[in-house]
Amino acid sequence: MQAVLYYVHDPMCSWCWAFGKVRGELLQQLPASLKVQRLLGGLAADTDEPMPPEMIAYVKSNWKAIENRLPHLRFNYDFWEICQPRRSTWPACRAVIAAREQGSQYDRIMTRAIQQAYYQQARNPSLNATLIALAQETGLDSQRFSQDLVSRSTAEVLLREISETRKLKARSFPGLALKTAEGLHHIPVDYQSAEPMRVQILALLKQREVP
Repeated sequence: MQAVLYYVHDPMCSWCWAFGKVRGELLQQLPASLKVQRLLGGLAADTDEPMPPEMIAYVKSNWKAIENRLPHLRFNYDFWEICQPRRSTWPACRAVIAAREQGSQYDRIMTRAIQQAYYQQARNPSLNATLIALAQETGLDSQRFSQDLVSRSTAEVLLREISETRKLKARSFPGLALKTAEGLHHIPVDYQSAEPMRVQILALLKQREVP
């Protein structure tokens, strides 16, 4: 079987944003023949309820932890004053799927747009209005995107990807898992350097070549 590297993420996961630079470096250093499959894990289901204070404190603490670990990253804390946060990431996940319908490259483009809107521009990606505006800003057909965003098929795709994520036993995001004929191998995420992940992945791929 062909080896597959699964990348499990959520566009509103702050640690996924923190992993962006190193993840890009890692993918550039891996063999072009290795299939990479992006999967949306869906951190938080749909809700119209405001985010509870304890959850706000938890998310803020993650932002601070990332800034301490990766000083080149900074969050815009105006979000908490300007927006009414909701613990709901499924709309943003569906936005990535809807964008993907207009070209596979828009999976990454929309994910990045959502991250920038959330973490740097103090805009709320839990709202469909924000997501539609981002679609227009990224050059998508916003009318088609608006329809796909709320379609039944898009919702079903998200549920399938969440199910596949659970089968991979990806319990935290971002997650990396290499599937080979020998089985499933979870790759510990390193936010500082691509090298440890590259070495482990190449070693596992080399094992497949040993008769």
